[in-house]
Amino acid sequence: MHGHGTTVGASAVAGPAVALLIAAGLYVYLARRARRKNPVLGWGRWRTVSFLAGLALLGVALLPPLAPFAHADFRGHTVQHLLIGMYAPPALVLGAPVTLLLRTLPAARGRRLTAVLHSLPARALAHPASALLLSTGSLAVLYFTPLYDVMSGHMAAHWLLHAHFLLSGCLFAYVIAGPDPAPARPGVRTRLVYLGVAIAAHAVMSQLMYGGFGVAVHAPVEQVQGGAEIMYYGGDIAELLLAAALVTTWRPAPRRAHPPFPPLPTA
Repeated sequence: MHGHGTTVGASAVAGPAVALLIAAGLYVYLARRARRKNPVLGWGRWRTVSFLAGLALLGVALLPPLAPFAHADFRGHTVQHLLIGMYAPPALVLGAPVTLLLRTLPAARGRRLTAVLHSLPARALAHPASALLLSTGSLAVLYFTPLYDVMSGHMAAHWLLHAHFLLSGCLFAYVIAGPDPAPARPGVRTRLVYLGVAIAAHAVMSQLMYGGFGVAVHAPVEQVQGGAEIMYYGGDIAELLLAAALVTTWRPAPRRAHPPFPPLPTA
């Protein structure tokens, strides 16, 4: 039994570590290829730094010492959730991986990827309401129904939950502040409204969890209250960072040039 547990533990560490190293190597390779392919455009080093920082945050969340602590303590789970779903996604999204793919793929594959991004399902998925529902709305289902306790007892469901945190967090960050092309992205004011709704929803859920109102997480009270505090303050910081990213990536629409004098009337 001890040997089996050691093997499982080793695989649980090696799997995420290898996946993160592969992702980092692939991104760096594509960035160098983009620079060679078009030296004039190149590829911003800060984008590479941002993407690698996002992978590093995922490494902190998925590897020891945090990963074993997250299995044993709800406070550790909350820290893990924040890193995977709210801190790593903006860093990954600011790395502009879709733009990098479009610059390095052959023309035919690039057109196919662009067609997918412009498709109706992709446009519906990338709507702020959809992203908000998947990222923030799913937390209510997870913590205020028996779902969290059910998924915590199954390793496959546990990793599925991580994948959901990461993908939904990346989707929300992409919709709100992503530099990658988004055919249906609304204006800055609309995105700020959705971000404000996410901030308010996180605050309300954190307060309900702290007070024990409707929460369905079977853990010691001090762990649930500690996790609620981490979610409250850590979530606020993450969403403020996302708002800052929105400001830094926002570019005003160019104004149309107007003639200096009105046209002369025609006879």
